[in-house]
Amino acid sequence: MNSAIILDKITLEKFKKLPPEKQNMVKEFISFLFEKDCIEEKQISFLEDAKEFIGCVDGGPGDLATNKKYLEGLGQE
Repeated sequence: MNSAIILDKITLEKFKKLPPEKQNMVKEFISFLFEKDCIEEKQISFLEDAKEFIGCVDGGPGDLATNKKYLEGLGQE
C-alpha cells in the first residue's frame, strides 16, 4: 500500500474512535478550512470591484491633488 492510503486509513480509524461531539468539531474545522480557501480565492481588490464607477462623475478635479486649497495645512498638525 502507498503511504497516502495508509495515512488515510489510520486517520479514519482515529476519527471513528472519537465521540460524536469531537467528530462534529473535526467536520466543522475541515469545513472552515475549505471555506477559508474559497474566500481567499474570491477576494478582489477595491479597484477591480469599483471599475464600473470609475469616471461616472462629471466635472470636478480628476485628482484631489490638483485642488491646492484641499491640500493646505496637510501634515502641519
